[in-house]
Amino acid sequence: MQLVDTHCHLDGERFDSDREDVIARARAAGVEWMVAIGTGDGPPDLEAGIRLADAYPFIYATVGVHPHEAAKATEATWVELLALTAHPKCVAVGEIGLDYHYDFSPRDTQKAAFVRQMQIARDAGQPIVIHTREAWDDTIALIGEHWDPALGGIFHCFSGGPAEARQALDLGFHISFSGIVTFPKATDIHEAARMVPDDRLLIETDAPYLAPIPFRGKRNEPSYVQHTAARISELRGVPLADIAALTTANWRKLCLRQTGGKG
Repeated sequence: MQLVDTHCHLDGERFDSDREDVIARARAAGVEWMVAIGTGDGPPDLEAGIRLADAYPFIYATVGVHPHEAAKATEATWVELLALTAHPKCVAVGEIGLDYHYDFSPRDTQKAAFVRQMQIARDAGQPIVIHTREAWDDTIALIGEHWDPALGGIFHCFSGGPAEARQALDLGFHISFSGIVTFPKATDIHEAARMVPDDRLLIETDAPYLAPIPFRGKRNEPSYVQHTAARISELRGVPLADIAALTTANWRKLCLRQTGGKG
């Protein structure tokens, strides 16, 4: 069984003491590929994911400025970001979007950074990875105005219900479910996980955050993506091996299309 963790933050300090062991456990659990999200601590360092992708043949990367750090971005940031999209193991721009829960950057600044990064991703011909928290309507509106559905993208760590999933699907996006789908009270997410079409379904950990049951409250890591896959298999009434196969195929088709799906 082959799995892919489409979204993990392996560069974070919570992995500094045992990063190699974490990666080895993931591989032992059947996680063939991992995507290191390259937002890191924000500008000027844009290569957090790239460094990991360079170090491991089975790790790919994204590049981007998280909405939390949008206020740190300068014109030089955008020039460097576009250049980094040409790295052979950069598969997407992200995570980008809007976060109105913390408002670490002013909302207008977040919107401007989001739009600019959609433009960069369009120029690079790459999909985008969306972060949205308490900003759904504005996120959807900006995507509808500035994004090309043909390039696709991922709504990462999806936390909405069927109605929100339908909006994202209609805009050409894949839906990625994290460990939240294993939580008993996450009924709207359960319903969304049942209705997303086979060819738009993805899974992730968002490690070190949001560990699935039975590890809820502990540090998350890529090996735990198997628990998210298992819960989705239960919700959809199909074998776990089928969920592993289709989510892996979906990621390869979306994110490795410049290599013909090979990686």
